[in-house]
Amino acid sequence: MVVTAGDIAPDFSLLDSDNNEFNFSDLDGSWKVLFFYAKDGSPTCKRGCLSFKEQYDLFRSLTPPAEVIGISQDSTSEHKEFKEELDLPFPLLSDPDRSVADLFGVPMYLGQFPAKSSFVIGPDREIHYVYDWLFRPRNHVAKILAAMSDVTERGDFK
Repeated sequence: MVVTAGDIAPDFSLLDSDNNEFNFSDLDGSWKVLFFYAKDGSPTCKRGCLSFKEQYDLFRSLTPPAEVIGISQDSTSEHKEFKEELDLPFPLLSDPDRSVADLFGVPMYLGQFPAKSSFVIGPDREIHYVYDWLFRPRNHVAKILAAMSDVTERGDFK
């Protein structure tokens, strides 16, 4: 199944870097930027996480604020180490069997490399934007912020 703009994001629960259960439905009523990445510590994924970190205050300053959530197949302990190393302000969720990645239709390239995909999800769980990023994480985050800022300025960001 591949989700696209206009679809309703599926509900899910995963463990975060502190082994706490994260329930996606707990964020109903707020905007979310859900990004899937391949591997903690890989150069491109590290740059991607740092790009989201650098812009995190901007995401949170939007009206209404948006929460950023990262998901990969890494274990909770790997996420904890990675999150502490980079001092990331947003949750990292462990999806070891790709059950949530599959719910969102995040592909695997050559059968072994998870795609890097992001979803901008509204308060009602409607997916507003879907982005894929390969080697340009800064541009990726900038595109998401620009789209969300445009919607906010038009007053469509409800």
